[in-house]
Amino acid sequence: MVQEGAHELSEDDLALIHALQLRPRASWTELGHALGVDPVTVARRFNRLTEHGTAWVALSPGPRLLDRICLSYAQIDCAPGAAASVSQALSGHPHMLTLERSAGGHDILATVATRDLHALSRYTLDLLPHVPGITAVHARIVTHMFTEGGRWRIAALAPDQRARLSTPPATRSPRRGPSDLTAFDRALLGRLVHDGRASYQSLATALGVSLSSAKRRIEQLIRLDVLRFRCDFARPLGGWPVAVTFWARVPPADLPAIGHALIRLPETRNCAAVTGPQNLVVQASLHSVDDALRLETQLATAHPSLDIVDRVITLRHDKLLGRLLDAYGRSTGIVPPDVWAEPAI
Repeated sequence: MVQEGAHELSEDDLALIHALQLRPRASWTELGHALGVDPVTVARRFNRLTEHGTAWVALSPGPRLLDRICLSYAQIDCAPGAAASVSQALSGHPHMLTLERSAGGHDILATVATRDLHALSRYTLDLLPHVPGITAVHARIVTHMFTEGGRWRIAALAPDQRARLSTPPATRSPRRGPSDLTAFDRALLGRLVHDGRASYQSLATALGVSLSSAKRRIEQLIRLDVLRFRCDFARPLGGWPVAVTFWARVPPADLPAIGHALIRLPETRNCAAVTGPQNLVVQASLHSVDDALRLETQLATAHPSLDIVDRVITLRHDKLLGRLLDAYGRSTGIVPPDVWAEPAI
C-alpha cells in the first residue's frame, strides 16, 4: 500500500511511460499521435512526471559498449546496522551503477562497471574493503550479458498503439564504423545522463559543436549499438514493487539457449552469465511477492537443467543506473556513471 505523499502512477502515466520505453526520444507529436492526445498534453504530463521524479529518460549501454567494459555483480556484506550508511557512501561512486539492499545472504547487491579487469580488481580488492562498515566483497564478473534493464517493457499500450511506435527492422542500418569512445563522446554521454531527451541543439551549444555534429554522432553511436536510451520510472508506484534476483546453476552447454529463452519473459529485466558457482543471474520485476514463487516454478518447469540455488528479494533500490532513488523508487538526484575513471573512494 502506498502511503500518503506518494501517489501511484495513473493509467495515462503508464501508457506514456510504455510509449517512451518504445521510443525514448520520439517527438511529442509522434507520442501524442500514438496515445490519442495532443502534443502539448503529452509534454506537460511528462514534465510533471520528471519534476516529481516518478519517470525519466536516461542512457542505457548498448551491447558493443557492454562488450568493451568490465561489468560485475558485487555481493557486499556489512557490519550489523551499517547497510544504509554503506549504501549511501557507495551511491557517490561513479563505478556503482546500481545498488540494491537485499533480503538474503548479503546486505547489498551492486552492479559495478569499470573500464577493464585491472580497474575492477583494484576497486573491489583494494578499495571497497576499506569503506567503513563493509566486511566482505564477493564480485561475480559478467561473462555475457543476455539482456539489460533498458529492454524491459511494461504492458500499458494496446497493440495498435505499440505498432505506431515500433521502428521497422528494415530501417536499422548495419553496425559499421569505429565504436571506440572519444573524449567528445564521453562529454556527450555525460550530458545525456542527466536528460536523455535533451535536444540536439542544447547538446551542441553545451559542447561547443554544431547541431549536425551532435546529431550525427548520437545517431552513429545508436547505430553501432554502443548507446541506447531507456525510460525508467518509480516501479513501486507503477505496480511493480517487487524485484527478485535468482542465482542459478546451468550446464555451460545449455547457457546460450536458456539465457536467450529467459530474456523473452515479460518479467525479465537483467539476465547474465557470470563467474562463480552459480553461473547465471536473472533479475525480474514483479507485481507481488507471490509472483516470485510462480516465476521460479515456471522457470524450473520450462528448463529442467536450470538449478535455482538462491532467490533474493530486493528490499530497496538506492541507485539505478546512476539515479539516486528514494524509498518509493523516485529519482532524487544523479551520480553520472564514469566507468573510464580511475577507481577511488
